[in-house]
Amino acid sequence: MGFDDDTAVRPAGDGTYEGEIVDGWATPRGPLGGYVMAIVIRAMELAVADPERTARSATMHFLRVPELGPVSVRTTVERAGRSLTSVSARLEQGGKLLGIAIGAWSKPWRGATLGEPAMPEVESPSERGPLAADFPRDQPPAFIQKLSMQHRFGDPPFTESDSGEVGGWLGLLEPRPIDAAAIIVLADAWFPAPWPRLAELAPAPTIDLTVHFRVPLPVPDGLLLGKFRNRLVRDGFFDEDGELWAEDGTLVAQSRQLGLLIGLPG
Repeated sequence: MGFDDDTAVRPAGDGTYEGEIVDGWATPRGPLGGYVMAIVIRAMELAVADPERTARSATMHFLRVPELGPVSVRTTVERAGRSLTSVSARLEQGGKLLGIAIGAWSKPWRGATLGEPAMPEVESPSERGPLAADFPRDQPPAFIQKLSMQHRFGDPPFTESDSGEVGGWLGLLEPRPIDAAAIIVLADAWFPAPWPRLAELAPAPTIDLTVHFRVPLPVPDGLLLGKFRNRLVRDGFFDEDGELWAEDGTLVAQSRQLGLLIGLPG
């Protein structure tokens, strides 16, 4: 099955949509958070029901680790104005709340472009293919097999580096336009930015993830350049800020997440 099948939802009435957490997106602690959020975004897009309004911002808090199998997304259109729609959503499985999300969809507004950051100068991407990134384990997470990842930033994981910076070219192996669901997956796919600063593996589940979409979507198929930075780890929690650029230098999305490093020595 392709990405659209893996993230598909179907209407079940009263703003509720049904989907499924499928195999192939596993991490050391359940399915990739970005994949789970992509399913929720699919339902929220259907709730917006206006192709002229594209995703501009989405945030999700992850409350429980999902299991493989059916899930439901209960959406509420909180407000639909003349140009912008705000939607909330609750992800549930087996009667338990897994996550809460809120997002904004809007038509473009007229205005100047000010202060657009320049894409870092790096080697251009090579041909799209599986697992061209450096990963810290002999058996990388299952979801890596669905992506092309080409290292450009940062030191290897668990080398006690002074820098919490990681990233490179990345994208789905499957050729398709890059929409909000795909961007959310890519914003969460690289190994966590604090890992180069550590001496050993610490699983890093996401507490919350926010993505700002800085262009109308979708954009044409291709790899995006992702750069992700960690500035502080304290009380087990870490921040990670990211940017995703198209090959032509356009800033496509910005991301920020709070994660938890489990088992980190004191």
